[in-house]
Amino acid sequence: MSRFGTQLAGVAFLGVLVLLGYLAVAIYDKDFDDSEVVTLRADRVGNQLAPTAEVKVKGVPFGEVRAVRSTRTGAEIDLALDPAKIGTLPENVSARLLPKTVFGERYVNLVLPDRPQGKLGAGDVIAQDHSSSAIELERVLGDLLPLLRAVQPQKLNSSLGAISQALDHRGQPIGDSIVKLQDLLAQVNPLMPQFKADITGLANAADVYTGAAPDILQALTDLSTTAKTIVDTRADLDNLYSSVTSATGHLNDFLRKNKDNIIGVSVESRPSLELLSRYSPEFPCLFDAVNRLKPLMEKALGKGTNEPGLHVTLTVQDPREKYVPGRDTPRFDATGGPKCYGGGGAAASGATDGDLGPANSPGERQLVAEILRPTLGDVPDWSSVLIGPALRGTEVTVR
Repeated sequence: MSRFGTQLAGVAFLGVLVLLGYLAVAIYDKDFDDSEVVTLRADRVGNQLAPTAEVKVKGVPFGEVRAVRSTRTGAEIDLALDPAKIGTLPENVSARLLPKTVFGERYVNLVLPDRPQGKLGAGDVIAQDHSSSAIELERVLGDLLPLLRAVQPQKLNSSLGAISQALDHRGQPIGDSIVKLQDLLAQVNPLMPQFKADITGLANAADVYTGAAPDILQALTDLSTTAKTIVDTRADLDNLYSSVTSATGHLNDFLRKNKDNIIGVSVESRPSLELLSRYSPEFPCLFDAVNRLKPLMEKALGKGTNEPGLHVTLTVQDPREKYVPGRDTPRFDATGGPKCYGGGGAAASGATDGDLGPANSPGERQLVAEILRPTLGDVPDWSSVLIGPALRGTEVTVR
């Protein structure tokens, strides 16, 4: 072969090598792939999502990640989807970024909506799933990642191996234990409302004791002072107990000797006490009348004036007839029980508060008779004509 033919063969070989390199790079970059590209806009992607990561729908591969670009609001991810499968996805599909394994890289999981709308096509934009379940899942994975990074794989492997050996050939006992635990929980579950009520009551009682704790501590402090005082005065207390014991003995002897007299006094006092009990409703009325009578009597007797005392002009008249038994004998035939006239209790007819009632009214006559009875005995009904005006603060002249 001539030198020119050799050089031409070398150039052709180099061209073939360059073409093979170009083809390898183009195939790696998917330049000859007819995938449909859509864009996923996410808040963040982290460090575990890289190009060539898988795109799945319910665990079925639908494509791969082609590129990841950061933006001012998050990141944009180019997804290359299989042209034969992209038509089965709705336009309002969303995406989640999930890890393949606990320690593995992430992949894109497309989430189908409850109400599909339209069909997904090349150039469409997919939004990240912001549902409550997706946010909660992302939060759990985010909180779990630092823990998994802190765990040493070799120690975790040893722990899992030890757990596996401990559980080996013990499935039947564990199953029986789980069944017994289920039966126990079935018996406990009906009691949970009562248990909850008891716990609530205990909490309320604890709150009460918490609020009363300062008072309880203060009471204990005061009690310690009292206890100290008792200890300091125990000799006096001993003397007191001895005196009380002696006095109890004397009182016992007195009661034994005078029990018949005490019982007799009680029996004889019963009628009087029953009578006082019957007329007890009049006591407030009587005390009220006396209280109201005091200022009136002071006024009638000239208290605080230059002429104190009761000024009465008397005119002597012929004496009354002599006392005739049967005709002038006092009669105690009042009926009707206890009554209250003119204040205190039920007011008498025609009387007002702070007044003795109408002049010479039955209420006034009854009141005057009750006031004069302790000193003068029974008085005639016309006595109210003489004493009533005096009680009202009027000067009386007898002619």
